[in-house]
Amino acid sequence: MPRDPLIGLVGKPSSGKSTTLNSLTDASSKVGAFTTIDPQRAVGYLQIQCACERYNLQSRCKPNYGSCVDGRRSVPIELLDVAGLVPGAHLGRGLGNKFLDDLRHADALVHVVDVSGTTDAEGKETRGYDPSQDIVWLRGEIVRWIQGNLMEKWGSIKRRHVAIKATAVETLQKQFAGYGSTAPVVARCLERLSLKEPLQDWSDETIEKVVNAFTDEKFPTVIALNKIDHPDADKNIAKIAKSHDPNTLVLTSAISEVFLRRLAKQGFIKYTEGSEFVDTREDLIEAGDPDGGGLKELDDKLKTRIDNLKDMVLYRFGSTGVVQVLSRAAELLGLVPVFPVRNISNFSSGSTGSNAVFRDCVLVKKGSTVGDVYRKVMGDAPLAYVETAGGVRVSEDDVVVVGKNDILSFKVGRA
Repeated sequence: MPRDPLIGLVGKPSSGKSTTLNSLTDASSKVGAFTTIDPQRAVGYLQIQCACERYNLQSRCKPNYGSCVDGRRSVPIELLDVAGLVPGAHLGRGLGNKFLDDLRHADALVHVVDVSGTTDAEGKETRGYDPSQDIVWLRGEIVRWIQGNLMEKWGSIKRRHVAIKATAVETLQKQFAGYGSTAPVVARCLERLSLKEPLQDWSDETIEKVVNAFTDEKFPTVIALNKIDHPDADKNIAKIAKSHDPNTLVLTSAISEVFLRRLAKQGFIKYTEGSEFVDTREDLIEAGDPDGGGLKELDDKLKTRIDNLKDMVLYRFGSTGVVQVLSRAAELLGLVPVFPVRNISNFSSGSTGSNAVFRDCVLVKKGSTVGDVYRKVMGDAPLAYVETAGGVRVSEDDVVVVGKNDILSFKVGRA
């Protein structure tokens, strides 16, 4: 049965990884160097445009999980928080092998980088460190880990490859299956490299190219440049931006997001996750609400902190960036939100007396078919037929994309 997408959070100690996790979830991980000892699963919330907006049904959209506010839906997505990695992890430093191994089933990675340059490669306090080095070495650790595992048994791999007359895709998939790979993933790697020589003749250099291509394909990575409000961040951001794909970079201040959410929960401000706007009681009174939205009064200390946060983060960068981290990971994976409904004519769940619509939403990978969604939602139950919006029947082999075949009603039974 297809499993849910899994996003792994990685980074060195003290990069702000646990704070980033807290800002993506309702979790409460301890914050500090080496505090994440065991990998933990958590649920984050990916923000998408909900199908209710297409049909002007925002007022009736009541998700079973997450939330939907004016067509802006928060969909649960599973996160894997892995302990801080340090250089030499592939050799076992800092329990590195264990934590690298925990990443193997991640579909994408979020690499949290301390862009302030105030922590060195091992997460110890310093000043003037070049954070671009962290991006290079962490990816290198993953490559060397996979390559080391492959080279340990390369001789026997080649002999078996020749003996059974396997294709390169078949042989490599057998080796890479443990990382959650699939044959199409391996095929895309080899197509990208356009290798001419047969597998048994590959040099060490060719194997390294294959492993690098596999790492890029299997572990697409969002680089979350964290602590953007630090005075030294700007020069480091500029340097990293010159050498990396802008589609993989997100500027973040996780501690600011956590702070704003806490104040909102305590009733001091009005704030929507990922927004560039923060409203205080005074702001709302000035806007014409005599009650100030029912918000509490802020003391001078909190007012100053909020004003500084607005100036250093929200006005400069447009948001704290944290919500955008998961959105960017979803884009790299090409995730498609699909809305299973019971009644295709009114998009309801079919519950007696309920007019709520689009109660459920599942995330599937790019290229998934209607049949893939059915198995994810319904398991092994026999399928009679499937309908999409407008009561149109669709085939199990039809691909789901945003706006097409992404609203589905499954009829269980024999056709």
